[in-house]
Amino acid sequence: MRVPARSVTWLMLIISLVLLSAGCSRNPNARKQKYFDSGMQYFQKGRYQEAAIQFQNAIQTDKSFAQAHAELAQCYLKLNLWPMAYKELLITSELEPKNLQVQLDVANFLFATGHFQDARDRAESILEDHPTEVKAQLLLATSDSELGDLKKAIEEARQGVQMAPDQAGPYLTLGFLQEKGHDLRSAEDNLGQAVAKDPKMLLARLGLASLYQGQKRWTEAETQYRGARDVDSSNPIVWTSLASLYVAWGKRDLAEQTLQDAKKAMPNNPNAYRLLGDFYLATGETEKARSEFASLFREHPGDLLLKRRYIALLIQNKQFDEAMQLNDEILKRDPKDAESLISKGQVLDLKQRASEAVPILETAVKSDPENPAGHLELGVAYFRTGNFARAETEWREAVKLKPSFLDAWRDLSILALRKGDAHLMEDCASELLKSSGSAPQGYLLRGIARMKKGDAQGAESDLRKSSELDPRNSAASSRLGDLRLLQKRYAEAGDFYERALANDPNTSEALQGLLAAFLAQKQPGKALRRVQAQVAIVPNNSIDRVLLGEALLANHQTSEAQNELEKAIALDKTNLNAYLLLAQVLEMTGQSNAAASTYEDSIRENPQEVAPYIGLGVFEERRGDWQKAEELYRKALVIQPDQPAAANNLSYLLVEHGGDINYALSLAQTARSGMPDSPNSADTLAWAYYKIGAYDSATPLLQEAINKSPQNPTYYYHLGLVYWKSGKLALAKTNFERSLRFDPKSSRADEIHQALAQLSATQ
Repeated sequence: MRVPARSVTWLMLIISLVLLSAGCSRNPNARKQKYFDSGMQYFQKGRYQEAAIQFQNAIQTDKSFAQAHAELAQCYLKLNLWPMAYKELLITSELEPKNLQVQLDVANFLFATGHFQDARDRAESILEDHPTEVKAQLLLATSDSELGDLKKAIEEARQGVQMAPDQAGPYLTLGFLQEKGHDLRSAEDNLGQAVAKDPKMLLARLGLASLYQGQKRWTEAETQYRGARDVDSSNPIVWTSLASLYVAWGKRDLAEQTLQDAKKAMPNNPNAYRLLGDFYLATGETEKARSEFASLFREHPGDLLLKRRYIALLIQNKQFDEAMQLNDEILKRDPKDAESLISKGQVLDLKQRASEAVPILETAVKSDPENPAGHLELGVAYFRTGNFARAETEWREAVKLKPSFLDAWRDLSILALRKGDAHLMEDCASELLKSSGSAPQGYLLRGIARMKKGDAQGAESDLRKSSELDPRNSAASSRLGDLRLLQKRYAEAGDFYERALANDPNTSEALQGLLAAFLAQKQPGKALRRVQAQVAIVPNNSIDRVLLGEALLANHQTSEAQNELEKAIALDKTNLNAYLLLAQVLEMTGQSNAAASTYEDSIRENPQEVAPYIGLGVFEERRGDWQKAEELYRKALVIQPDQPAAANNLSYLLVEHGGDINYALSLAQTARSGMPDSPNSADTLAWAYYKIGAYDSATPLLQEAINKSPQNPTYYYHLGLVYWKSGKLALAKTNFERSLRFDPKSSRADEIHQALAQLSATQ
């Protein structure tokens, strides 16, 4: 069939267009430009991820496409991918070494990322090729300022003004540098010049307003902030700056109204509509904040950050079920979302389900190991399950990641007080006082640390300061009582303790101090009556019941003491001291099986505490079951590998019963390090040295032990053996005789008599 001429013409046109299109697709220059143009369209719409993909496609087509590298760098900057942005900027600068803007971009990037010397070097290099480039001159000035040479920086900024006297930027830079140098009059003049040169320069108006605000020139500051708002009412910063002025000015209502206006002006800008709720949070108006965020969440259910803040407020308001419902929605979408896992763990912890919170928070920390809040909450969960060593590890990691993390420092301070760790107290005190010079807890901690180090004057100064800042601070009064007790000024100690109890009847440490003061004065009857009176006021205080048990024991009322200690345990099944003292009372009264059961109950209720393992171990040693004692000491060391008492006792058992002597020596050294003033640790280490034949190392340790405990027969016996092996027979005989003198019926008496007989035979 014949095709009409008109149809042939159209057919040829279509074929030509197809061929032309195919030719373009095969043309690399056309293809890269197509990708580039598409990337620019995405960039202008704020779709930076899509733009980056298109620029990458363009670069794949032509690796030397400098403009694509430059725009890709801008995408990465928008996406906060700083290392990738810097890489693209460097590539661009190498491709176009004479491109002034690119060189400036690289230099500005270096400055923004804190590489001030590199930024300065780049700025100098640019000025060599472009001596009148004012942007490079100003970058030179700001770099020198950050490098510590403010005088030079100001002079360089003045040169910038001379280079471009009609531009606002140089005046702005000079004004900021002069303000930094406290030349406020000159700073005001130059910031004013910047505003005059460019009334629409937002940074200039904000800078001048901030200067006025710092001088409490409220009306002038308000004028500039309002001017900044008129320049760009779509920028949340201008609204927050104006609101902050009103707060500082004492006009809270105007601050609130400003942020309400900001929300109306930018109803779809998250950084604007959240401002009012954040304001309520900052001013402590929790209920208003909860109401505001609830309303916002209904309007913007897709705003994840808003949802998280609302969840946090619900948790704070103890609306756990609603909080967890919203939180689980996030976890359903992403089961490893660290923040939501932290929130879930926090709620479980607040609901007294810390053991359930631990694995959830461990997952959160594994998912985001750099999140200090995760380590904080995991530490809290560990602490509440009795795992104090792990709690400390997590809290230390939290402050390592965020040195200014006050919540973590406060938790560490509680642990420091519990452990009596003076160094940790000082660290916590330093951070708390750094954040606020009027922090009572900071002075309290530093005072206790100084008291532990023997600095009575410094301790008293800090403790009194803590008490002045918080007159109802019973802890400070109690510690002042402790200081007087150490000084044997018993009447004054009693006054401080009574003041603490008047402020807080549950201050058990003050009652403990009173008990110690009466007993130190050999007044057990007065001690008992005072503790009984306090227990009548607070009958459900488990710690006070233990103190009553101690007072009864001091008055030889053993059965009554046992009864009070059992009541203390009934009130608080985790009261470690109650278990330990009750076990001692039961052993003392011949109730050995009951004593062992009490230690075991204590371990069950306090599985992460080493004291009951050690207590039961010592008890089993006295009963002759050294194998069980060894097992208990090993368990204690699993919980706390550097626990000196457990290390000391296990070392001694290993030496005595043929265990691994190298491990025993290592344990003895650990014990000695942890208890450097203990004669017992000196003896254990010496005994280990004796077993490996290091007699010269053993001798001074045993001499030290005897000096500190001159009536201990074991120390003389060990020293006698060391002297015998060293060939110092007369000294050996003297120490054997002293050992028998102090304990003539000891289990080793026959062995010592045989040694003395051999020594006599050799002399």
